[in-house]
Amino acid sequence: MLIISIIVAAVSYSCSLSDEKSDAYGNFEAVDILVPAQGQGILESFTIEEGMMLNKGQVVGVIDTTQLYLQKQQLMAREKAAHSKLTSIEAQVEVQQEQLKTLKVDQNRITRLMQDSAVPARQLDDINGKINVVKKQINSVKVQKQGVRDEISAIESQIAQVNNQINRSIVVNPVSGVVLEKYAEAHEMAAPGKTLYKIANMNHLILRVYVSGVQLPKIKTGEKVQVLIDKTKDTNQSLKGTITWISPQAEFTPKIIQTKEERVNLVYAVKVSVKNDGRLKIGMPGEINFTE
Repeated sequence: MLIISIIVAAVSYSCSLSDEKSDAYGNFEAVDILVPAQGQGILESFTIEEGMMLNKGQVVGVIDTTQLYLQKQQLMAREKAAHSKLTSIEAQVEVQQEQLKTLKVDQNRITRLMQDSAVPARQLDDINGKINVVKKQINSVKVQKQGVRDEISAIESQIAQVNNQINRSIVVNPVSGVVLEKYAEAHEMAAPGKTLYKIANMNHLILRVYVSGVQLPKIKTGEKVQVLIDKTKDTNQSLKGTITWISPQAEFTPKIIQTKEERVNLVYAVKVSVKNDGRLKIGMPGEINFTE
């Protein structure tokens, strides 16, 4: 009887271990980014493939910039012509300034002669009239000079816009990660906002699990949890994770998680960040325990 009792106890203990359940279940997902084109034109080159590892800042494609280059050349020619016009106006102002100096010298000489009654007053009136004319000419040329400066400033802004468009025609990868999907091929037409590919950072994955209202008060963001993934049919591997987000609203349990009876229960979604050492894959199932 003693032997039978020991065997029954051992079987019961073994069954209790196999029936032990984790606190929550879910699947791994990545924070993916849809990378759009920012330029308009033919995608001259596009060197990525699905599954490829990309670094942040890596150039992966180039959109044709021929029209933008020609537009920039035209603007630069206009800018050069405007600068030549400005140089001509500045030279004209210098000539008029010299004329004004000469007239003022004559004005002073005639004024002194008038004091001695050596010249008639009409000569002073004439020289004063010439001085006023030159001053008005100088003011008129200065207005033209400012207009040319404004024109140059406008052209420089247009060149900056074209340069920005040229830079946007270079497809630069925004984050380090793995290409999940590719939506375009070389020599296809690209347009601003058109998605070129999807990329995800695989260094950290998110395990999205669901907890009941009873479990909710026991957890908080920033809390460390134990993450379990399948090792064999009967054993698990343990990883560490951190709760990064808890849904503020309840929802019905997703069909892929629990049985039909349990799907009618309201639960809260929870995201757990897990460092990926290469074992984790998108869509892989996982479990968590709130206390390690």
